[in-house]
Amino acid sequence: MVAATVETLLREQLQERRQKLESAETVVPGDERVRRLLREVDAALMRMDEESFGLCETCHETIEAERLVGDPLLRYCLDHLSAAQQHALEDDLDLAARVLQGLLPPPTLRFPGYEVARHYEGAGPISGDYCDVLDARDGSIYFVLGDVSGKGVAASMLMAHLHATFRALVPLNLPLDQLIGRASRLFCESALPSHFATLVCGRAFASGEVELTNAGHVPALIRRGGDIVRIEASGLPIGMFCDERFSVRRLRLSPEDSILLYTDGVSESRDPAGEEYGIDRLARLMSESRTLVPERLLAACLRDLTAFRAGAPKADDLALMAVRRID
Repeated sequence: MVAATVETLLREQLQERRQKLESAETVVPGDERVRRLLREVDAALMRMDEESFGLCETCHETIEAERLVGDPLLRYCLDHLSAAQQHALEDDLDLAARVLQGLLPPPTLRFPGYEVARHYEGAGPISGDYCDVLDARDGSIYFVLGDVSGKGVAASMLMAHLHATFRALVPLNLPLDQLIGRASRLFCESALPSHFATLVCGRAFASGEVELTNAGHVPALIRRGGDIVRIEASGLPIGMFCDERFSVRRLRLSPEDSILLYTDGVSESRDPAGEEYGIDRLARLMSESRTLVPERLLAACLRDLTAFRAGAPKADDLALMAVRRID
């Protein structure tokens, strides 16, 4: 069954949709499309009253939550879609995958003082992981990598929303903590309570100074000389509450120092015996790869991860980003 708080919000959405449909019916009386949609909305509201909302009408199992949030009129789980519905879903997934690919930054980038590489790999045709790199007007660069809650089309659309939010806020040249705070508020106000995102966002200046905020994400790894520094989460994921505040960690990078960001699809990958890959192994690999440029560092991480999994299936999306200070 759907969580009570989510169902309450969906009920409000359906009631609002019903009011709009009734208004539309007065504008275009007799339109069968409006009447059919109104009947579907009424049926969904009735299922809520009868406490059967969110259950597949064929097998009576729970409909996938992310699909139901995206469309509360759904009546069937994925296993019991009609051929036409299955085809329509495949078309939606294909379109979403192409949209998300278009939002990704190039695999390698170079800026004054920095070079950046990223790797992005969904467990399915679409992903809820988020990564982006933007250059600011003052010569600094912003880099961000995160993981949106949920799976499937709903998560991918939230990722696209997050992408647009950051792209709109960066030109305002806000302090990093205010930028993340404002992004979190906008995300919170436009998404359901069950939706949030963990992320690490950084701002790197040509001088080597770097600011980092970790909002509920796995630790960022910083290689400074021969040491590995972990930047742990210092705040909640963004979007959980509309009044969240975030702290900023400041440090200075020397030439050849690097930052490695990744999602839990990397650190929580498992081998055939069920053992987790872990952050320690990733940190050791980074420590041993001081001379590698970002693209080669990510390639080394992926080789090691593939060897560790030894054929075990991939259970989650994964994304990595490496940022390296250069002369």
